[in-house]
Amino acid sequence: MPTTISAERLLLVEGKDYRNFFAAFNKHLRIPQMQIMNFCSVTQLSDYLSALAKSQEFAGVRRLGIVRDAEDSARSAFQSVRSALDRAALALPDTVGIIADGCPAVSVLVVPDDRAGMLETVLADSFAGTREDDCIDRFFECVYPDGRKMQQRPEKARTAAYLATTPAPHVSVGVAAMKGVWDFDHVAFRKIRDFLSRLGAP
Repeated sequence: MPTTISAERLLLVEGKDYRNFFAAFNKHLRIPQMQIMNFCSVTQLSDYLSALAKSQEFAGVRRLGIVRDAEDSARSAFQSVRSALDRAALALPDTVGIIADGCPAVSVLVVPDDRAGMLETVLADSFAGTREDDCIDRFFECVYPDGRKMQQRPEKARTAAYLATTPAPHVSVGVAAMKGVWDFDHVAFRKIRDFLSRLGAP
């Protein structure tokens, strides 16, 4: 069952790492009255959203945001969220990041929204071109010589390697956000900043 609603703005995110990451990002932006709730996984979103929409407290929600990974296709991920919203009889945004008028108003963010990937894809963008990034390249060239393919999700591996260079090497990406590892003002996070700012606007 969803957590009890306690704010006029809700942000539904995919997993504990996302919740920690967006809690830190929201704190950085100083957006008031936003409750972040974890729907756990994409397979659970539809049921979670339907149950949430039927709860008595949901009547007080003015804005609802939903964030999920693009995985293999940003377009398919967006359509999947729209299907979950439709099943819950909620407003349907036409495009990623745009707010659809309704009670509540609804917006969706797919990460990244222009290609396959996940949160770590954007995180890797935020340290691309740095000295650490160059060292990570050479590290994986050493581990995977002769052009052998890296892990199935290289962004996760690269992000883990980057965290190993920080004062918080043992933490998850979400906890790293809470410890101030990620530069939320970096251009790589622009779409996330814009999404949260629109969701948190008066």
